[in-house]
Amino acid sequence: MNENIITIERHILEEQRRYGGRGDFSSLLSQIVLAAKVVSAQVGQAGLVDILGAVGNKNIQEEDVQKLDVFSNEIFINALNYIGRVCVMASEEEKDIILIPEQYPKGEYVVMFDPLDGSSNIDANISIGTIFSIFRRKTKGNGDGAIEDCLQPGYAQYGAGYVIYSTSTIFVYSTGAGVNGFTLDPSVGEFVLSYPDIKIPERGSIYSINEGYYNYWKRGTREYIDYLKSERNHNKKPYSLRYIGSLVADFHRTLLYGGIFLYPEDLRDPKRPAGKLRLLYEANPLAYVVEQAGGSASTGYQRILNVVPSEIHQRVPLIIGSRLDVEEYEEFAKRNNIE
Repeated sequence: MNENIITIERHILEEQRRYGGRGDFSSLLSQIVLAAKVVSAQVGQAGLVDILGAVGNKNIQEEDVQKLDVFSNEIFINALNYIGRVCVMASEEEKDIILIPEQYPKGEYVVMFDPLDGSSNIDANISIGTIFSIFRRKTKGNGDGAIEDCLQPGYAQYGAGYVIYSTSTIFVYSTGAGVNGFTLDPSVGEFVLSYPDIKIPERGSIYSINEGYYNYWKRGTREYIDYLKSERNHNKKPYSLRYIGSLVADFHRTLLYGGIFLYPEDLRDPKRPAGKLRLLYEANPLAYVVEQAGGSASTGYQRILNVVPSEIHQRVPLIIGSRLDVEEYEEFAKRNNIE
């Protein structure tokens, strides 16, 4: 193989040697890579095989479950539950934590994931993705993990990343030493380094938000979006709106080009006053990645990675992107609770 070609497996092994690891984390990460390849293959067959459409019931988030949701969830669970590196998992698709089967050894890592983010877009052939987060266990011993292993603040993450399934499949991850992206080469079945050492611009010129909810936003959020659309902002010309409606796709664009993605709190649903996105499966891992790339992630009032979770399906507002843009939103957010 050409020595200039760096596969994700090579990158994982080189990081292991650099930090003197035993290989447990490398083994875990390699299984996530394997699961992503399997899901990518099925996404690529969507429309040709019976994998599209809803299954007829709702998940714990009260959302319609798609066939690919079920498939992806099972793939990630089955890829991780037997390797002896994981003590407990949690998935956006599962009501409770996922224990490792009794017959398999337990490890020191905790994995949480959104197996197929943006699944409502599947039938329309819009980009979708997987988001994952890795912690070290808090409970003692080498037995089953527990819910307290999952309820750790995001700053304790040992690694995190996402996969975007689109015109190509891209795997982006960080273990605390920067962010790198790998594109799947279908001719050889390997992820190859294509986005080395990703750095998000300090400020952007693109904003990403569902403006259909404008009337439900709080005062500070409305004023901030009005500010971006005017010539009063720091760019002296209106920001451009780009909104796909698939979190991984919107975040990936923001990470590469800069700007800000917002899913703020709103007043639409009294059941969800704090926002829609899930802290453990979406906000934490993406916040970890963006901070490693030089960006920022906030609820509007505090750093996402400082939020201490109280339950595994906790929801939070998510304001994420270029550092200066996020900091500017936080100034506007101070007006959110002023009548």
